[in-house]
Amino acid sequence: MIYEFKLPDIGEGVVEGEVVRWLVKEGDQVREDQPLVEVMTDKATVEIPAPRAGRVAQRMYAEGQICPVGKVLVTIELGSADAGRAAPVESSAASRPATPAGGSGATATSAAIGAATPPGASVLATPATRKLARELGVDLRQVTGRGRGGRITSDDVRAFVGGDEAWIAVRGTSAPAASSSPTFAAPPSAPGDVRIPLRGVRKRIAERLVLAKHTAPHATYVEEVDCTELVLVRAKANEKLAATMPGVKLSFLPFVIKATTAALAKVPQVNATLDEAASEIVQRRAHHIGLATATDQGLMVPVIRDATGKSLVQLAKEIDHLAEATRSGKATREELSGSTFTITSLGTLGGLMATAVINFPEVAILGVHKISKRPAVVGDKIVPRDLMNLSITFDHRIIDGYDAARFVAEVKGLLESPGLLMVDLF
Repeated sequence: MIYEFKLPDIGEGVVEGEVVRWLVKEGDQVREDQPLVEVMTDKATVEIPAPRAGRVAQRMYAEGQICPVGKVLVTIELGSADAGRAAPVESSAASRPATPAGGSGATATSAAIGAATPPGASVLATPATRKLARELGVDLRQVTGRGRGGRITSDDVRAFVGGDEAWIAVRGTSAPAASSSPTFAAPPSAPGDVRIPLRGVRKRIAERLVLAKHTAPHATYVEEVDCTELVLVRAKANEKLAATMPGVKLSFLPFVIKATTAALAKVPQVNATLDEAASEIVQRRAHHIGLATATDQGLMVPVIRDATGKSLVQLAKEIDHLAEATRSGKATREELSGSTFTITSLGTLGGLMATAVINFPEVAILGVHKISKRPAVVGDKIVPRDLMNLSITFDHRIIDGYDAARFVAEVKGLLESPGLLMVDLF
């Protein structure tokens, strides 16, 4: 018997996946839950496991091709023991993010379509749907799942508690609506032109940037920071680490993060979001710092959670881990979501100043630019100093220019007197 395995509903808002790498060949025998294929969505690279044991009959999509959610991804020839319990039309196999060695992935069983989950049965829902249910106080066992195979979707949860108003109350924004903007075709291709499909991560980036620019009125404030002492302190710290913790080296970013979290504590309006439905500004107490990171797929934002309580060395290690995981496509969905404030830095390519786009629904983003030797007036003399510009782009609905300037002044003060930051070296 042939089992048609359709690309499952990987996560909220995911409608398609790009086949990155097949892990099995046609004709291979596979066991249940054995990894079949790596698929890249607009959120992460995930590893799809086999829903049944059997022989791989046909791979329906080649590497590099796009498979829509719900379309047959691969067919599996079942043995007699599995044929009786196969459901050839719909698949309830759960997909899981690619995890480091020692990680695990959960598998869910399907619920009946059109009815709430019977007592004792497992609920079929994605982690994001379960999180929404917890936020709304909904028992998923009472919700009718109308997704594929009886899967409970976020729309089902919102409908259970009264429609999109519940979504607005929790997220502070309305459910996405169809765009009414006209679509413009590019001019005809000329010889030598290269066409690159807008899909996956790049398409998601485009959508989020347009949302941010169309929603929040952006304004930018810039300040110059004298990093001469910071350069010296960092060099001394790395000398100490070379002797005590070989392999660990501090960039300037851990210092910037420490200064940023201290400034966020003093100017909490910068670490906020807007609940438009409730007409409330929500100041976030946790400091989850997003780090804009360049990858081959485009700009992504891994997150350092609860950055305030971490030392410079801890931050350095986590920065390295997140950068590597993000650029290799192995960062988990949890590592790529949940930031409350974002920092963007191009290091030595940072230029003098840039206006960053806010990582919506946050209300501000800090731009860190390159440190370079420039003349400065110290007392009555012109001397070379290590200078850097900081820029903050902010949502002017929520943050006034005075608060933006006050926040940057706090960051500037700590970076110019970095001895205070060295207290938390280890």
